[in-house]
Order: sequence, then C-alpha cells, then structure tokens
Amino acid sequence: MEKEQFEEKESIELIADMIARTKHRLCIGDGNIMLLWGYLAVAVALLVWVLLVVLQHPAVNWLWFLIWIIGGSITPKLARKSRDKSGVTSYVDRVSNSVWSLVGWCSIIATFMCLGFMLFAAKDCWGVMMVFALLIVGMAEAVQGIVLQERSLIVGGAVGVVCGIFIMCCLVGGIMLYAHWCMPLFILAFVAMMIVPGHIINHKAKK
Repeated sequence: MEKEQFEEKESIELIADMIARTKHRLCIGDGNIMLLWGYLAVAVALLVWVLLVVLQHPAVNWLWFLIWIIGGSITPKLARKSRDKSGVTSYVDRVSNSVWSLVGWCSIIATFMCLGFMLFAAKDCWGVMMVFALLIVGMAEAVQGIVLQERSLIVGGAVGVVCGIFIMCCLVGGIMLYAHWCMPLFILAFVAMMIVPGHIINHKAKK
C-alpha cells in the first residue's frame, strides 16, 4: 500500500516537473513566437482592410499570404533558438509541439482546398480560413493554456473560439463578411489570442 502511494506521489511529481519545464520553455521563447504571429496577423489585416477600402479590388486579399510567408520563415529560427536555450524537451513539450504541428499542417491543407475550389470550381471558400485562424488556433491555444495552467492562454484562446464560432455561423447562415465589421473582429481576436498572452509570458520570463 505504501509502495503504491509512493509511486503515485512520484508520478504526480514527474508530471508537475514536466509542466514546469514546459512553462519555462514557453517563457523563454514562445512569447516571442506568439508576438510575431499576433503582430503580423494584425498588420496584414490592417493593410488588407485599408487597401480594400481604397482600391475596392478583391485581388488585395492575396496579401493574406504574407502571414504564412513571413511567419513561416521566421518561426523555425525562433523555435530553434528557444530549444537551444531551454535544453532537453519533456513529454509535455512534445505533446505541445505536436498539437501546433497538427494545426500548421491542417491550415496548409485548408489553404490548398480553398485555392482548389477557387481555381477549379469558381467558388469562394476563403471565409473558412478566417474560421480556422480563430476557432482551431484558439482551441489549440486554450488546450495548451489548460495543460500549462496559464490563464492568459486560456482566456485568449476562448476569445478566438467564440469569434470563430460567430464567423462560422455567419457563413452557414449566408451573412456576408463585410470588412467594416469582420476585420476589426479578426484584429481584436488576434490581440486577445496572441499579443496579450505573448506580452504576459515575456513579462513573467523577465521575473
């Protein structure tokens, strides 16, 4: 009986240690990665919004790919720098990385599907990408926040999920996603999901 209690205590301590290591790794580098994607998404959204108002041409929406091009180029360097500083990865680290890798691959697949519908069926499905960016990314962030017990991630992810569900309901209900309300919603969601938690995590890292 005492042996079972001892093994249970060891298991709890091991899990707590893995969570602590992952939180330390998050503080070391992932705050910067979140800030990169947050500020990048907000900047591109503002650029697209302004050009849509000025030019009134749908070709402006191709600028959304800047998020993938710039973010996808810089993120591996930041992630590598974070790994070099934090040392050996734990099981919780690997789970967290796998979740975000899955999100990344799913977003790539969704992008090519939307592109295929546009080129071969003349159907505009790009609204799906906005739902994906808010709903799926928000869910992944909230799950990570729950595992790491980081409230800013949980709240930020929840904001993204709620906004994503709202956009999805609009698409299913045939409500047009007009820039004058859709863009501000997207920007505010990414501020809550990425920018605010990123600054909070970096602030904790400095302590």
